[in-house]
Amino acid sequence: MRKWLCTVLAVSMLAGILTGCGSTSDQAEADAPAVESQDTETVADAAEVPDDATDAVTDTTDTQETEAQTVSEGKTLVVFYSATGSTAAVAQTIADTAGADLFEITPVEPYTGDDLNWSNEDSRVSREHDDESLRNVELTQETPDHWEDYDTVLIGYPIWWGTAAWSVNNFVKDNDFTGKTVIPFCTSASSGIGDSGKLLAEMAGTGDWQDGQRFSSAADDQDVKDWVYSLNITE
Repeated sequence: MRKWLCTVLAVSMLAGILTGCGSTSDQAEADAPAVESQDTETVADAAEVPDDATDAVTDTTDTQETEAQTVSEGKTLVVFYSATGSTAAVAQTIADTAGADLFEITPVEPYTGDDLNWSNEDSRVSREHDDESLRNVELTQETPDHWEDYDTVLIGYPIWWGTAAWSVNNFVKDNDFTGKTVIPFCTSASSGIGDSGKLLAEMAGTGDWQDGQRFSSAADDQDVKDWVYSLNITE
């Protein structure tokens, strides 16, 4: 009887020990996946940053660098007066080729076809030609927006009696070209650019005026582009 009790007690104690060991092992195995799962999710969140978020940072940096470069290199402006559209076409090609801004000189009182009839001595241009006091052409806007941002200015005009069309005069007189490189260009049926650029430079009194270029009234786009490339002003 005593042996039987001892055996029962021994078996009970052994079972208790085994049960306790099993509980500890199960708890350890239950905790481990929880930790691994948390670490895995944290890595996954870091790895799954949207591509466009990275691109946005890169784009912002690139934009800032581009803007800084543009400011440091200055900007180019193509200014023009066009009576019949010939100078406007050349100016547009120059602006497109150079990546420049465009500004049109527009008189408050535009010239009509009759006004431009130089063969009529009573036409507007004929009277202005004969009387220089009539050449004070009022403009709708004399100074382009952000004028101070431009360091290269190209000025285009048709040739009238060997000089720049006088609609350009007040633009030149009323703006400060200090620190700007100024390059004139003109259109004409047969006349050359002559002293028109030099006369405008004298009216301006400021700016670094360069030799100009004459184009025919029906100028070839490629000729205009080749001239622009030769100036090394393309962006």
